[in-house]
Amino acid sequence: MKLVSFSAADGKLRPGALLDQENLIVDLSDEFPDTLAVIAAGITKVENISDHPGYKLSGVKLHAPLANPPRVFAIGLNYRDHAKESNMALPKLPVVFFKLTPSIIGTGETVILPKNSAQPDYEAEFAFVIGKGGYRIGAADWKQHVYGYTIVNDVSARDVQLASSQWTLGKSFPTFCPMGPAIVTADDIPNPHELNISLSIDGELLQNSNTRELIFPIPELIEYISSITPLLPGDVVSTGTPAGVGLGRSPQRWIQPGETMTVTIEGLGSLVNPTAAE
Repeated sequence: MKLVSFSAADGKLRPGALLDQENLIVDLSDEFPDTLAVIAAGITKVENISDHPGYKLSGVKLHAPLANPPRVFAIGLNYRDHAKESNMALPKLPVVFFKLTPSIIGTGETVILPKNSAQPDYEAEFAFVIGKGGYRIGAADWKQHVYGYTIVNDVSARDVQLASSQWTLGKSFPTFCPMGPAIVTADDIPNPHELNISLSIDGELLQNSNTRELIFPIPELIEYISSITPLLPGDVVSTGTPAGVGLGRSPQRWIQPGETMTVTIEGLGSLVNPTAAE
């Protein structure tokens, strides 16, 4: 199932299930107030589709599939090639920071480049969403706790991020967490560690890798994070970015106003965001 958040003509935000072949969204708002409630209930399939209102995809606006997660954990330096291009040693433990929830936007929405940063950067990332929460989860039990998967663009103000040892604020300007277009439930992704991931700007391919290159795969991330804090239904964990970011290029390549970023992950679709200056 592809879980989405959408709005129709009345502007009300609704949870829905996207049926690709029919280009139809099944409205789930008669049972659930939002997608977080769908995730918490563990719903991965729509029963009796005809009992729910339906909307043509062309007639609605898609929003971030989960606008109100309890937390967005992000993992730094989780691809070997990206750590190398960043001139940083390979981490011995996952590097964990947060992206604050006011930074979340959906596909098609504009990333606003703030005037107090001269180094806005892009980062294609594969993310997983927690379904069943838990504390001190063993790595072998990871599949019991993953609801599904989505795409995140970890937009970063590098000059703000690297001005101190704490990365969260440099990663959390408004619009700096594009997410979507959907959360694809885990049953539809047989192996999340074998997915092609890429990012292009205006058609220029800048990142191109595969999730098999993760230093810390999903089981290890779940075990590590939950050993310190209980994971909650709806928590998003964005697993890091491969090589090719602007920071690691020579010359360095920063996002410019008027460009369009496209992140594509196999099985999850494409996350597309235009950019503009503040």
